[in-house]
Amino acid sequence: MPLGHDVAHSLATVVELVNTAPGTAGQEDLPGLAELRAFVDSREFSAVSTLTPDDLDQVRMVRDAFHRVFTALDQASAVRILNALLAQTRITPRLTDHDGHPLHIHYHAAGSVLAGRLAADCGVAVARLLVEGEWGRLRTCSVSDCDKVFVDESRNRSRVYCDSRTCGNRMHVAAYRARRRT
Repeated sequence: MPLGHDVAHSLATVVELVNTAPGTAGQEDLPGLAELRAFVDSREFSAVSTLTPDDLDQVRMVRDAFHRVFTALDQASAVRILNALLAQTRITPRLTDHDGHPLHIHYHAAGSVLAGRLAADCGVAVARLLVEGEWGRLRTCSVSDCDKVFVDESRNRSRVYCDSRTCGNRMHVAAYRARRRT
């Protein structure tokens, strides 16, 4: 599944954003503005200056909407949720090659707040997956005590865990121990 820079970056951003939500462990990974700033910096958002408590609240609402897209029971529900999110954004596509990245498309309107940028750019990336019939690539980790999301980019759509070093390793060790017991 070849993806351009803009789509790949936006999908990675939405996964990282959704995975900041309190999950089974109950820990909020965006508890304050310092953590939101770290997220903005790690995802290389340009021209985001001062962040406010309103930004944090709005980003959490966008995060929750994307979580509902990933965990939707069917594609029609995911489309409905995503359309509702996109309807709240100002989308103005434009080509850019900032910060040393190759030419790519930004969908957020100039001057958009952070939540609007996330909703527009990440929303269009997720929409592109849905349009291509790839809704099934939006997944939740199959490890029982993990609820992180991921985009399955494997050729045969066989990935079942969020990270091979953590959950994947735990699954393989558990399977090995189960085989050894029998």
